[in-house]
Amino acid sequence: MHLLSAIERHLRHNGVPPTRFGREVVNDPRFVLDLRNGREPRACTQARVLAYLAEANSSRGA
Repeated sequence: MHLLSAIERHLRHNGVPPTRFGREVVNDPRFVLDLRNGREPRACTQARVLAYLAEANSSRGA
C-alpha cells in the first residue's frame, strides 16, 4: 500500500487536517503537503507513520 494513500484515507475517515497529522506523527506540519508534492520520506519515517496508522486503526476497531 502506498504511504500517501494510507495517510489520505486516515485523514478522510477521522476528519484530521493534514498539518495536525504531520505535527503529531513526525513533528512536521508540512509533511503531508510535501508527500503530495513528491517527497520521499526515509525508511524510518515511513515505519513511524505506518506504526501510527496501525495503532490508530486498531484502537478505532476496538
